[in-house]
Amino acid sequence: MSPAQLDVTFSALADPTRRAILARLAKGEATVLELARPFKLSQPAISKHLRVLEHAGLIARDRDGSRRPCRIQARPLAEASRWLEDYRRLWEANFERLDGLLAEMQANPSQPPADPG
Repeated sequence: MSPAQLDVTFSALADPTRRAILARLAKGEATVLELARPFKLSQPAISKHLRVLEHAGLIARDRDGSRRPCRIQARPLAEASRWLEDYRRLWEANFERLDGLLAEMQANPSQPPADPG
């Protein structure tokens, strides 16, 4: 995922209303009116949120006669998740080293800790 696309994805996910819309769409497609129902927002305000999500590639809109149902697009979320996973592994390794150091310090309280790296 390019840094620019990652920025657009995380920017779109930064808003709680847009995250709630994605959570709803994870259960199945919905129209703008259906998506607006749980919020105290106007249909135009919801439409603006949908445009941000669509620009980020997080949703797609179809035409079904006069309906324009929205559906979630998994690819950008999966790519952002892979990017985050690299950092999760890094922090997990750091915490494992810290756990080892703490265990060594508890086992030998009078000894100075060994240099972990």
